[in-house]
Amino acid sequence: MTLTRYGRLRNFVSENFSPTTQALVDKALSYASERMQGYMRYDGTPLLDHDVAVGEIVVREIGLGRNSLIAAILHDVMRICNVEHPEQVEQLSAEIRQEFGEEVLGIIVGLCKISNIRLKVSKEQAEDFRDMIVSYSEDPRVILLKIADRVEVMRSLEMFPVEKRRKKSWESLNLYAQIAHKLGLYALKSELEDLALRWLEPKAYDHILHKLEETESERQTFISRFLEPIIARLDAQQIQYHIKSRTKSVYSIWSKMRKQGVPFEGVYDIFALRIIIDCELSDEKRLCWTTYSIVSDCYTPNPDRMRDWITIPKKNGYESLHTTVSAGEGRWVEIQIRSERMDAVAERGIAAHWRYKGVQQGAQTSEQWLSRLREALEETTHQLSQRFEAKPSSGEIFVFTPNGDIRKLPEGATVLDFAFDIHTSLGSTCTGAKVNNRAVPIREVLHNGDIVEVMTQKNQQPKADWLSFCVTNKARSRIKSVLRAEEQKFARIGREELERKLKNWKITIPIDEAVAYIGRQLKIRTGREVYSAIATEKLDFLDIKEMLLHWLSGKAEDERRAAAAEAEQLKEAMKAEREPVAPRSTDALIIDERINNIEYKLARCCNPIKGDDIFGFVTVASGITIHRSDCPNAQRLKENYPYRVMEAQWRQNTDGAFRATIAVMAHDTSGLAAQITEVITRDMKLNIRMLNFSSRGDGTVAGTVAVEVMSASQVDSLISALQRIKGVQKAYRLNK
Repeated sequence: MTLTRYGRLRNFVSENFSPTTQALVDKALSYASERMQGYMRYDGTPLLDHDVAVGEIVVREIGLGRNSLIAAILHDVMRICNVEHPEQVEQLSAEIRQEFGEEVLGIIVGLCKISNIRLKVSKEQAEDFRDMIVSYSEDPRVILLKIADRVEVMRSLEMFPVEKRRKKSWESLNLYAQIAHKLGLYALKSELEDLALRWLEPKAYDHILHKLEETESERQTFISRFLEPIIARLDAQQIQYHIKSRTKSVYSIWSKMRKQGVPFEGVYDIFALRIIIDCELSDEKRLCWTTYSIVSDCYTPNPDRMRDWITIPKKNGYESLHTTVSAGEGRWVEIQIRSERMDAVAERGIAAHWRYKGVQQGAQTSEQWLSRLREALEETTHQLSQRFEAKPSSGEIFVFTPNGDIRKLPEGATVLDFAFDIHTSLGSTCTGAKVNNRAVPIREVLHNGDIVEVMTQKNQQPKADWLSFCVTNKARSRIKSVLRAEEQKFARIGREELERKLKNWKITIPIDEAVAYIGRQLKIRTGREVYSAIATEKLDFLDIKEMLLHWLSGKAEDERRAAAAEAEQLKEAMKAEREPVAPRSTDALIIDERINNIEYKLARCCNPIKGDDIFGFVTVASGITIHRSDCPNAQRLKENYPYRVMEAQWRQNTDGAFRATIAVMAHDTSGLAAQITEVITRDMKLNIRMLNFSSRGDGTVAGTVAVEVMSASQVDSLISALQRIKGVQKAYRLNK
């Protein structure tokens, strides 16, 4: 029954392939039919009809071979097993490998991975989805089969539920049609676009189709008259040729109408003429250029619209001469000149090149073709081919939220990196995750295509050891920021508690000297750590009181003097820790994220950012504070405490995010905040931490916006971009 039902495919195989291939295809049809018994499509026909139809597109329209055809027939067998009986996947894989070979299994596995991608309708993420589809394709044939699969679905879309029609149409237009274009599958690309437009914009589609039918007779009359002198000259040269009149696709016309803001009648290049020459491979270029010469003798060409893809073909294999000539009365006609072989490649992609007469045949052809396909992908705008390996060579992975949002992360990223990539609060309270419905810890390394659901607890807080397994700069900078804030909070609490105790004990020594002495006695490095130990009750006040009374008794005078000089000694210690820098700054403190054994913080009074001129100021209790050289407090600190001031520099490769606050004054116009947000997030690709604007009552507004930046130069670029917004009078950086 199965073999009879699919007689058309079997006849094609018997006419174009070997008896061995025919036997394997029949075997695959029987194998699939047995395992897919009872599985139906939306219209009640067997699901295997879809797989066979995909197989026909694969061999007839794309030109792939036996292994691809068998994989197309069997791919739903594996997909169903994955969903309904995952425990049997290994056994099924072994069967397919034994019966049909390793290559067939590899293609099927790649197709199933793409089928498992949960695509979300989002223009912003379309590029990442395209990249991800390709990242699953170790074998480029997987992409071609997936395009064939989608073409068959779109041809049968009427049977699908209404909600699925729009989703699949959006995917076809924004994902698969664009990949088909990159591969030179122009006919399938145009068909996907037209079919998608039919369901996404049905009124516009029907309008253009009706207009094309209305103008068909007039168009044919014009074409006949236009071609008369060209045909006469071609016949006189005894060139063997035929001419195709190709009407622009409905989608192309709709796109041009929308972009140019014109009605159907305003689109002049509704059609293109294609002169196709029948000749030997060795004569192709000569006869194509001869034909071009004939056309340009008959009509005046537009030199700006001349395209020579014969001398240097496109990377996807496309070869043709394009010219646009004036037909009078303001009408322009596009003419494409190519050979029969070139036309086959243009219609069916690179595959046609290796199956056309006059081109090398034999065992190496498939490898040559796959190599050419990879080469074509290497030149695409989105560098899709860099992700052909199962482990993307670009070092990126694509991971999904449960809602289908895609996140691009570096290879080696963990659950915690993913959580912080979504939001700081989510990362800070992360306790683990469900990855593909499997519970995992926060350290779990993620892989391409994982679906991650983050688990949180309100009482969870970032810990210092998290830095040992986070790999993204965003996660690391957020963790460090939270840890610093926590340390500062405890230090403040500890200092307040110690001040109260000293007052109660009637001990009148300066608190900074007392803390420095305690730190030396307990071998605690900084005052902040002493305060934190007090706040967290790691230090007992009775022990502290005993230490200080012992000191004040005079029995520890040496220690007292040493404590009073702690700030100056700390400065000397800094020199011992410094790394070599430029000769002009041999004693400068180098600020980076990996500094060891030195306590420092960025001053809140001036909020320094990488790239600012800075200096360090040694405090007794809190290590070193980094100030901008133009800080409001700079002059006072340098004049009153010159012995505590030290030179500081940023390391060139410092990573991490800094917070900068920009003040903006502007005319009070509608949409101003939206324009500012767009410049910051879309153009500059920066994160906004705070946005606040208010009217000044005189037709102007004033406000501030806090953003995360990598350097001071990025702040300068942002200010410049903001000042270019219409209506903005002034933008400048605030100290805090």
